Amino acid sequence: MKLRAIAFSRAGDKCDVSNVCVFPYDEADFELLKEKLTVEKVKAKFGDLVNGDIVRYEFPNLKGLNFVMHGALDGGATFSLRPDRYGKSHASLMLDVDI
Repeated sequence: MKLRAIAFSRAGDKCDVSNVCVFPYDEADFELLKEKLTVEKVKAKFGDLVNGDIVRYEFPNLKGLNFVMHGALDGGATFSLRPDRYGKSHASLMLDVDI
């Protein structure tokens, strides 16, 4: 199943770093998210869009995961020639991950 079946996401940016948070619709699915939504899966999905490290942070009180992707915006909003210089589409791409 696709991640979008059990979760929603939000994306933000800071220079060349894309930040994508994922929250389950049902808090009971948080353990499944922690198990299935790994850094390796995210790296595989984003491929060449991310040139640096991906770090996953867990927020158990909020039942969310935060992925910080370095080198993901081709230099950042003022430098990038990508159509999505702010990485807002990264939230949608994240929800396409198979879990």
